[in-house]
Amino acid sequence: MKDRREYILRKAMEVYALKGFSNVSITDLQFALDIGRGTLYYYFKDQDELFYACMERYFLEPKQHALNAVPEEVSIDIMIRAMLTYLKSLEEALLTFDVKSINTSNVNNLMFTAYSKFPALHRKAQRLALKELELWRKAIYHDQRAGLVRRDIDREQIALMFTHIKDSYDSGLGQTQMDFSLLQKTYSEFHKLLLITEKNHFSNDYSK
Repeated sequence: MKDRREYILRKAMEVYALKGFSNVSITDLQFALDIGRGTLYYYFKDQDELFYACMERYFLEPKQHALNAVPEEVSIDIMIRAMLTYLKSLEEALLTFDVKSINTSNVNNLMFTAYSKFPALHRKAQRLALKELELWRKAIYHDQRAGLVRRDIDREQIALMFTHIKDSYDSGLGQTQMDFSLLQKTYSEFHKLLLITEKNHFSNDYSK
């Protein structure tokens, strides 16, 4: 039963990302899922509930999981790895779709629709954003205390800049597929700018 629900979420998410929420009917979902309307309504009471569940499953839950795994003694290294883990989960989810032309433009439009339509979903996303920002603040502070990062920087502004790295990812690069390796490089280069000196133990490889 859990596998069937996951299948419905994956296929529905693919349809929503491709067509946009407002252009998808129950009939479209039935055709894509190859299931009856009764089966669809067994798992979700209506299309709004299905769309809400899709957005939670693919955008909020992976980020929540990544942030919850961050330890109390957080560092910038750890935060970068946490964010890349979250983004990698998004990339891997998109790669499971049968339609391979879905890119960040599709995703961004879908998220805008979801947060406009469902204030509760938007509030959840905002709470996660605030949690991420607070973790970046702590990471910078801990690295400053450890003598790794310059003390003359504005911790608040740098934390905000870290949170916006993934938000500023440009899908208009002539690519149909997302390439989060560009984000990995951006995190790494920005981190380097904050370091007092190049430490021997510092690694640019956040894929480990």
